[in-house]
Amino acid sequence: MSAAERANRSRRNSRRRHAVSKHERPRMKTVRETSAGGLVVTGLDGPRTNLCAALIGRTDRRGRLLWSLPKGHIEQGETAEQTAMREVEEETGIRGTVLASLGSIDYWFVTEGRRVHKTVHHFLMKCLGGELSDEDVEVTEVAWVPLAELKSRLAYADERKLAEIAADLISRMTTTTDVNLQKRPDAG
Repeated sequence: MSAAERANRSRRNSRRRHAVSKHERPRMKTVRETSAGGLVVTGLDGPRTNLCAALIGRTDRRGRLLWSLPKGHIEQGETAEQTAMREVEEETGIRGTVLASLGSIDYWFVTEGRRVHKTVHHFLMKCLGGELSDEDVEVTEVAWVPLAELKSRLAYADERKLAEIAADLISRMTTTTDVNLQKRPDAG
């Protein structure tokens, strides 16, 4: 067989391998989604043992209650910070203000015949008021959870990492505040 014949045969076989048979499904459309949410904390003005975060519980397909951070889609004209404050209030009933970024998580999932690449921006937030409420249809339960229990309560490893980052930020913020109070001449 000549080199030209081998090349033609190789091209034909390549086309056959890549041809879509009538039994194969067409490729799924990939879409990108961006959301924002937050770890809203109460008790920042008191002892560290009193620090709690508002979590949401959602029931999965198997009937398990999975605890996570409140989050939702960024709407047209909103910043990630504005979305985080709105979503926290909608899903927990708690109003908060952003103190710092905790970072972003991105992951893939398949739904309704499409592949979704989702990015979620998370923020550390200070509780300004409100009362816990599970009125949001997407939320099964809400709870104030002590910061020390977040590692065992949060269902997702990425969110447990964010909780560690938040604890470190809070520790640095309270240490800085304590040092600044000690330096003030009128303190004490």
